[in-house]
Amino acid sequence: MNTNFLIRNYQPSDYQEITILWEKTEISNPKRCDTSEVIEKTLQCGGKFFVLVDIEKNLILGTSWLTNDGRRIYLHHFAVLPEYQGKGLSKPLMRESLRFAKQQQMQIRLEVHKNNVKALNLYKKYGFAYLGEYETYIIRNINEINENR
Repeated sequence: MNTNFLIRNYQPSDYQEITILWEKTEISNPKRCDTSEVIEKTLQCGGKFFVLVDIEKNLILGTSWLTNDGRRIYLHHFAVLPEYQGKGLSKPLMRESLRFAKQQQMQIRLEVHKNNVKALNLYKKYGFAYLGEYETYIIRNINEINENR
């Protein structure tokens, strides 16, 4: 297997290929509204989006999307194509993501499904600590917000 790869910044022309990667890694969910417009908006707000590319095949192998709320960096959609998993490619992508958080001098936080053992092991290896006392809630459809409750 070719190991010639690079990590570069997201380009809008990457979006279609990235959505396929996210579907293959089962992190795609239409309810998340992860559109190219949302990606661009998060980049304008101080976020970063790294793309891991196989140079020979000109194929996107992985993604790491980092958003910034002014207090913390949030790691989203950290994924490597299934056929490239277990090859050590997540390590340089994770190092680049952590380097960005360190440069920003901000904590870095992520959410991961409790059954995603591979991801849990990777995140623990890089020093992420479990925040077991927290539960996560979301309002996905802003049209359902009722301010008069």
